[in-house]
Amino acid sequence: MEGTGIQYALLTMFKDGGVMMYPLLLCSLLGLGVIIAKGYMLQVAGFRSKNLLTQVMDRVKAGQLDAAIELTETTPGPVAAILMSGLRRIREGRTEEQEFEKAVKTTGVIELGFLERGLVVLATVANVAPLLGFLGTVAGMITAFGAIAVAGQVEASLVAGGIKVALITTAAGLVIAVPVNIAYNYFVTKIDKLILDMEQGTAAVLNLIWEMAKGGQLAPAGNRGGIPGHTGAR
Repeated sequence: MEGTGIQYALLTMFKDGGVMMYPLLLCSLLGLGVIIAKGYMLQVAGFRSKNLLTQVMDRVKAGQLDAAIELTETTPGPVAAILMSGLRRIREGRTEEQEFEKAVKTTGVIELGFLERGLVVLATVANVAPLLGFLGTVAGMITAFGAIAVAGQVEASLVAGGIKVALITTAAGLVIAVPVNIAYNYFVTKIDKLILDMEQGTAAVLNLIWEMAKGGQLAPAGNRGGIPGHTGAR
């Protein structure tokens, strides 16, 4: 019964808030959807990154370069894309330092855009929701003063409706904006940490692979078996 009463009170409040409650509801649903999707995506990306770096390192140390490349090709995520870019160039024998670093950095920039996808939506909701609430406030006050102008006198019953709309829309806008803004800042911090971990781990793996390739410990292009000490010549 208590839950039904709360639900009824919320529906009543939504109705009393007027027309501006509809765009505010849209903002809340949009923000909630992005928060759930972004939180899940970052959680999976962080987990897969740690496992992928370990698995690629193990395969490379065993001389299984092709197996490491195949693993990165079948694993989604930014770390896999960066590793795949570097591993393919090593397999092709393109180990020039400048070209190698440029390719890896370019892929990293592209994948950074993937990680930040959706943050613009959260920032927009956090900024727009309070503005919509204030717009409802202005509309409610205009209604209140309009009622006073028509009646020619000030009575509580005349202005109560307009002031109620003003207070409800303002509160709704702030209730939406505060958690969305907190989520936005949390995701930005988590992405920055993930990027740092990603750069450090990827650099460690690629540097090891690069040094092994230059030292002849990894097979050059054409060796499909990835066994150290073989050149792939038939």
